[in-house]
Amino acid sequence: MTTTTSRAMPAPALLRLLQLVSPALPIGGYNFSQGLEYAIESSWVRDEPSALGWIQGLMRSSIGTLDVPVLHRLHGAWLSQDARAVDRWSGFLIASRETAELRAEDRHLGRSLAKVLGDAGIGDARAWVGRSDATFATLFTLGCARWGVEADACAWGYMWTWAENQVLAAVKAVPLGQSAGQRMLDSLIAQIPSVAGSAAALPDEHIGSAAPMHLIASAAHETQYTRLFRS
Repeated sequence: MTTTTSRAMPAPALLRLLQLVSPALPIGGYNFSQGLEYAIESSWVRDEPSALGWIQGLMRSSIGTLDVPVLHRLHGAWLSQDARAVDRWSGFLIASRETAELRAEDRHLGRSLAKVLGDAGIGDARAWVGRSDATFATLFTLGCARWGVEADACAWGYMWTWAENQVLAAVKAVPLGQSAGQRMLDSLIAQIPSVAGSAAALPDEHIGSAAPMHLIASAAHETQYTRLFRS
């Protein structure tokens, strides 16, 4: 299943989405690899094809089956002012992070984005700066909802910023050249609409991650001797 936006995004909403996905957003996303660094250390990822395979696998079996379905529910909850649903899905997402590093990463990104959004005039965000259940998706959807970014575009933006960060981590740590990074992004961009469409249609009982090697890499990264990244 694929999804399309029903109309052109208004310029203010598009510009705000670009702000949310910009590498210049001061939340420190470049500090995290989500276990990719350990996969490289262990030679599970060693070149462009294996890096792309790793990132594609995570996009299909974790981001597309956990993060993005929850993101759609959070976006709807913010629009309807349903605080209980926001709390429920944010708590669900942080509880679904199965390693200490993944939980710490999500809290860091969520709290940092809460501060950015609060400074930008979104008052709802300020309460999340110190919350233990803050997640990046929770605050990302808050920004999208308050700035008029529709759910589909919100999901595509979220997946893009995740994919870009993973590719940049691979370019830096494998290492790969910039041209390889762009080829990987080309491939991932082509898959984002279909993965996002399937995620939007996923029922509650099917939400979850099925990427065991990702969890092994993340857990092992906690004691990796030499590290560039915090996860």
